[in-house]
Amino acid sequence: GHVYGESVARRRQVIELPPPQPVEVTEHVVLKAWCPRCKRWHTPRLDLGGVVLGRGRLGVRLISLIAYLRTELRMTVRAIRNYLKTVHGLVLSIGEIAEVLDRVREAGQPTLCQLREQMRSSPVVHADETGWREDGQGGYVWAFSTPDGPDAVRYFERDKSRSGHVATRVLSAGFKGTLISDFYAGYNRYKGPHQRCWVHLLRDLHELKEEHAGDELVQQWARDVRGLCDEAKAALPAIKERTEQEREALYNSLVERVQELALPHARDKQHPCWALAKRLLRHQDELFQFVRVDGLPADNNLAERSLRPVVVIRKVSGGTRSPAGSKTRMALASLFATWRARDLNPFHACSNMLAGIA
Repeated sequence: GHVYGESVARRRQVIELPPPQPVEVTEHVVLKAWCPRCKRWHTPRLDLGGVVLGRGRLGVRLISLIAYLRTELRMTVRAIRNYLKTVHGLVLSIGEIAEVLDRVREAGQPTLCQLREQMRSSPVVHADETGWREDGQGGYVWAFSTPDGPDAVRYFERDKSRSGHVATRVLSAGFKGTLISDFYAGYNRYKGPHQRCWVHLLRDLHELKEEHAGDELVQQWARDVRGLCDEAKAALPAIKERTEQEREALYNSLVERVQELALPHARDKQHPCWALAKRLLRHQDELFQFVRVDGLPADNNLAERSLRPVVVIRKVSGGTRSPAGSKTRMALASLFATWRARDLNPFHACSNMLAGIA
């Protein structure tokens, strides 16, 4: 019989990858010619800028893929070698892949210098550090982060020292903004505006309460300190409507009450609250800067989030084997983490950087 009319009964989509693309090899042939007038052979200059790095044979897209797999996906060099061979039919030695990563670091030096200067000109910098072994020797990765957005920066350096000299050297005299950090003494060398992390302080207050669960005076003291933080944060929604004098008055009031809470116990070394009371007095001017400055966080969570991928890399690899390896690791971590914080595609951003595209 006949059927009449046509309409869509249903749809079904199938998502599939195209067949893996084999590696593409382009051979550039340069011809030379003899000039009878000057009696010389002449060879035109082959300009492959933006296609390869220097006199290497690998293109910038392939190099960017290797750097992406190594940094963002945290693949080992051997795993990258197996992937390229299995999926794209390209056989590279482990040494060549390691050399490629070093070349990305060298090509990215101008960009890293720009990031360092942008970090130093930022009104806010979060700082933190974590351990990193190099050739079996202990050391530290220092992380400096600025708020997410088009101008975000993630900058990492490995140094054998945990001294505050490292932080002051990286920040340099050019940084005039607010430093946000935990209570590690190495950051005490910074003499500018400083906001200490309340999350770290509240964590220590919680441990104090657990250790002295039966002491009601200790419990009340910890609640009173926590209450100052809660009061300051509760004032933030309306802080923009306050005048500078009103903000300063609130700040001074909070600092005075910190002194009142801390002074009695800071004089008694035997008191359970002595250590935290001393810390409150030592950093009383660095606890409530977020009341003075619009948008300034009261915690250092950004720095800890920025460091987390580096910590995972350390746990997987155990560190690096040489100073050059550490520099490459830190450079790639800085570049890719910055691109991610700026909401850029890190693979495309790396390709553009290597190709000289702004």
